[in-house]
Amino acid sequence: MLLQRIQQQFIDSADLKYQCAQSLAPLVESAIAAVLASVTGGGKVLACGNGASASAAQHFAASFMGRYERERPELAALSLAADAAVLTGIATDFDGRSVFSRQVRALGQSGDVLLVLSTTGNSANVVAAVEAAHERDMIVVALTGARGGRLGHLLRDTDVHLCVPHELPARILEVHHLVLHCICDGVDAQLLGLPDESNITMENAS
Repeated sequence: MLLQRIQQQFIDSADLKYQCAQSLAPLVESAIAAVLASVTGGGKVLACGNGASASAAQHFAASFMGRYERERPELAALSLAADAAVLTGIATDFDGRSVFSRQVRALGQSGDVLLVLSTTGNSANVVAAVEAAHERDMIVVALTGARGGRLGHLLRDTDVHLCVPHELPARILEVHHLVLHCICDGVDAQLLGLPDESNITMENAS
Protein backbone atom coordinates (compact mmCIF):
# COMPACT_ATOMS: atom_id res chain seq x y z
CA MET A 1 0.00 0.00 0.00
CA LEU A 2 2.75 2.47 0.92
CA LEU A 3 4.76 1.60 -2.19
CA GLN A 4 1.72 2.28 -4.37
CA ARG A 5 1.15 5.61 -2.65
CA ILE A 6 4.77 6.63 -3.27
CA GLN A 7 4.55 5.62 -6.91
CA GLN A 8 1.31 7.56 -7.28
CA GLN A 9 2.97 10.73 -6.00
CA PHE A 10 5.61 10.44 -8.72
CA ILE A 11 2.86 9.93 -11.29
CA ASP A 12 0.75 12.84 -10.01
CA SER A 13 3.75 15.17 -10.03
CA ALA A 14 4.71 14.16 -13.57
CA ASP A 15 1.11 14.50 -14.78
CA LEU A 16 0.80 18.02 -13.40
CA LYS A 17 4.09 19.11 -14.94
CA TYR A 18 3.01 17.67 -18.28
CA GLN A 19 -0.30 19.49 -17.97
CA CYS A 20 1.48 22.79 -17.24
CA ALA A 21 4.06 22.46 -20.02
CA GLN A 22 1.99 24.16 -22.71
CA SER A 23 0.03 26.58 -20.55
CA LEU A 24 2.91 27.92 -18.47
CA ALA A 25 5.77 27.81 -21.01
CA PRO A 26 4.85 31.14 -22.70
CA LEU A 27 4.58 32.79 -19.28
CA VAL A 28 7.95 31.36 -18.24
CA GLU A 29 9.38 32.86 -21.43
CA SER A 30 7.92 36.24 -20.43
CA ALA A 31 9.41 35.87 -16.94
CA ILE A 32 12.82 35.10 -18.44
CA ALA A 33 12.59 38.21 -20.63
CA ALA A 34 11.70 40.40 -17.64
CA VAL A 35 14.49 39.01 -15.45
CA LEU A 36 17.06 39.17 -18.24
CA ALA A 37 16.19 42.78 -19.09
CA SER A 38 16.56 43.72 -15.44
CA VAL A 39 19.89 42.07 -14.66
CA THR A 40 21.53 43.09 -17.95
CA GLY A 41 20.31 46.65 -17.48
CA GLY A 42 21.91 47.11 -14.08
CA GLY A 43 18.93 45.92 -12.08
CA LYS A 44 18.39 43.02 -9.73
CA VAL A 45 15.89 40.39 -8.68
CA LEU A 46 14.43 40.45 -5.18
CA ALA A 47 12.81 37.13 -4.26
CA CYS A 48 10.53 36.22 -1.36
CA GLY A 49 8.08 33.68 -0.03
CA ASN A 50 7.14 31.91 3.20
CA GLY A 51 8.14 28.48 4.48
CA ALA A 52 9.06 26.16 1.63
CA SER A 53 8.61 29.07 -0.77
CA ALA A 54 11.24 30.98 1.19
CA SER A 55 13.65 28.12 0.60
CA ALA A 56 12.83 28.24 -3.11
CA ALA A 57 13.54 31.98 -3.15
CA GLN A 58 16.93 31.36 -1.54
CA HIS A 59 17.69 28.59 -4.01
CA PHE A 60 16.90 30.93 -6.90
CA ALA A 61 19.13 33.71 -5.51
CA ALA A 62 21.98 31.25 -4.98
CA SER A 63 21.69 30.01 -8.56
CA PHE A 64 21.84 33.58 -9.85
CA MET A 65 24.73 34.89 -7.77
CA GLY A 66 26.61 31.62 -8.04
CA ARG A 67 25.67 29.53 -11.03
CA TYR A 68 22.87 27.31 -12.24
CA GLU A 69 24.63 24.79 -14.47
CA ARG A 70 27.33 26.72 -16.30
CA GLU A 71 30.05 29.18 -15.39
CA ARG A 72 29.07 32.80 -16.07
CA PRO A 73 29.43 36.24 -14.50
CA GLU A 74 27.47 36.82 -11.30
CA LEU A 75 23.89 38.06 -11.64
CA ALA A 76 22.27 40.31 -9.05
CA ALA A 77 19.64 38.51 -6.99
CA LEU A 78 18.73 38.65 -3.31
CA SER A 79 16.39 36.57 -1.17
CA LEU A 80 14.37 38.75 1.20
CA ALA A 81 13.61 35.69 3.33
CA ALA A 82 17.23 34.89 4.22
CA ASP A 83 18.23 37.40 6.91
CA ALA A 84 16.80 36.32 10.28
CA ALA A 85 17.84 39.55 12.02
CA VAL A 86 16.05 41.70 9.45
CA LEU A 87 12.94 39.52 9.41
CA THR A 88 12.56 39.27 13.17
CA GLY A 89 13.48 42.92 13.71
CA ILE A 90 10.83 44.17 11.29
CA ALA A 91 8.25 41.72 12.62
CA THR A 92 8.91 42.87 16.19
CA ASP A 93 9.06 46.62 15.53
CA PHE A 94 6.19 46.69 13.03
CA ASP A 95 4.28 43.52 12.11
CA GLY A 96 4.71 40.31 10.14
CA ARG A 97 2.94 41.76 7.12
CA SER A 98 5.83 44.23 6.65
CA VAL A 99 8.79 41.84 6.66
CA PHE A 100 9.14 41.85 2.86
CA SER A 101 7.55 45.16 1.88
CA ARG A 102 9.95 47.28 3.95
CA GLN A 103 12.88 45.49 2.33
CA VAL A 104 11.39 46.10 -1.12
CA ARG A 105 11.01 49.80 -0.39
CA ALA A 106 14.56 49.98 0.96
CA LEU A 107 16.27 48.00 -1.79
CA GLY A 108 13.98 48.03 -4.83
CA GLN A 109 14.27 50.46 -7.71
CA SER A 110 12.58 51.00 -11.04
CA GLY A 111 13.86 48.34 -13.41
CA ASP A 112 14.22 45.69 -10.71
CA VAL A 113 12.11 42.54 -10.61
CA LEU A 114 10.27 41.21 -7.57
CA LEU A 115 9.91 37.44 -7.71
CA VAL A 116 7.26 36.20 -5.28
CA LEU A 117 6.17 32.66 -4.46
CA SER A 118 2.91 31.78 -2.73
CA THR A 119 1.02 28.52 -3.18
CA THR A 120 -2.27 30.20 -2.29
CA GLY A 121 -1.59 33.72 -3.52
CA ASN A 122 -3.05 35.02 -0.27
CA SER A 123 0.01 35.48 1.98
CA ALA A 124 -0.37 38.95 3.50
CA ASN A 125 3.35 39.73 3.60
CA VAL A 126 3.78 38.68 -0.05
CA VAL A 127 0.78 40.76 -1.11
CA ALA A 128 2.29 43.76 0.73
CA ALA A 129 5.61 43.16 -1.03
CA VAL A 130 3.89 43.31 -4.42
CA GLU A 131 2.18 46.56 -3.45
CA ALA A 132 5.57 48.00 -2.44
CA ALA A 133 7.12 46.82 -5.72
CA HIS A 134 4.43 48.62 -7.68
CA GLU A 135 5.20 51.77 -5.72
CA ARG A 136 8.82 51.42 -6.87
CA ASP A 137 7.75 50.81 -10.49
CA MET A 138 9.15 47.27 -10.43
CA ILE A 139 7.95 44.35 -12.51
CA VAL A 140 6.53 41.46 -10.51
CA VAL A 141 6.91 37.79 -11.44
CA ALA A 142 4.44 35.85 -9.29
CA LEU A 143 4.39 32.08 -8.86
CA THR A 144 1.12 30.97 -7.29
CA GLY A 145 -1.23 28.00 -7.22
CA ALA A 146 -4.94 27.17 -7.02
CA ARG A 147 -6.65 30.23 -8.55
CA GLY A 148 -4.01 32.82 -7.76
CA GLY A 149 -5.70 34.27 -4.68
CA ARG A 150 -5.36 37.95 -3.87
CA LEU A 151 -2.17 38.21 -5.88
CA GLY A 152 -4.00 37.27 -9.04
CA HIS A 153 -6.22 40.35 -8.69
CA LEU A 154 -3.38 42.66 -7.65
CA LEU A 155 -0.99 42.07 -10.54
CA ARG A 156 -0.71 44.50 -13.43
CA ASP A 157 -0.64 43.83 -17.16
CA THR A 158 3.14 44.40 -17.12
CA ASP A 159 3.61 41.69 -14.47
CA VAL A 160 3.91 37.95 -15.10
CA HIS A 161 1.62 35.53 -13.29
CA LEU A 162 2.43 31.81 -13.35
CA CYS A 163 -0.45 30.07 -11.62
CA VAL A 164 -0.22 26.30 -11.17
CA PRO A 165 -3.74 24.82 -11.52
CA HIS A 166 -3.69 22.63 -8.43
CA GLU A 167 -4.80 22.81 -4.80
CA LEU A 168 -2.13 20.68 -3.10
CA PRO A 169 0.85 22.78 -1.90
CA ALA A 170 3.37 19.97 -2.45
CA ARG A 171 2.42 19.59 -6.13
CA ILE A 172 2.37 23.37 -6.63
CA LEU A 173 5.83 23.74 -5.10
CA GLU A 174 7.22 21.01 -7.34
CA VAL A 175 6.13 22.96 -10.39
CA HIS A 176 7.42 26.20 -8.87
CA HIS A 177 10.86 24.66 -8.51
CA LEU A 178 10.78 23.56 -12.14
CA VAL A 179 9.73 27.06 -13.23
CA LEU A 180 12.63 28.59 -11.29
CA HIS A 181 15.02 26.14 -12.95
CA CYS A 182 13.57 27.08 -16.35
CA ILE A 183 14.11 30.78 -15.60
CA CYS A 184 17.73 30.15 -14.60
CA ASP A 185 18.32 27.98 -17.66
CA GLY A 186 16.60 30.45 -19.97
CA VAL A 187 18.66 33.39 -18.74
CA ASP A 188 21.85 31.36 -19.15
CA ALA A 189 20.83 30.32 -22.66
CA GLN A 190 20.22 33.93 -23.63
CA LEU A 191 23.53 35.08 -22.17
CA LEU A 192 25.74 32.15 -23.15
CA GLY A 193 23.95 30.44 -26.03
CA LEU A 194 22.59 26.92 -26.05
CA PRO A 195 24.59 24.61 -23.79
CA ASP A 196 26.83 21.72 -24.70
CA GLU A 197 25.21 18.97 -22.61
CA SER A 198 28.46 17.01 -22.25
CA ASN A 199 30.22 20.04 -20.75
CA ILE A 200 27.39 20.59 -18.25
CA THR A 201 27.64 16.95 -17.15
CA MET A 202 31.39 17.26 -16.64
CA GLU A 203 31.11 20.54 -14.70
CA ASN A 204 28.40 19.22 -12.38
CA ALA A 205 30.30 15.98 -11.82
CA SER A 206 33.31 17.95 -10.59
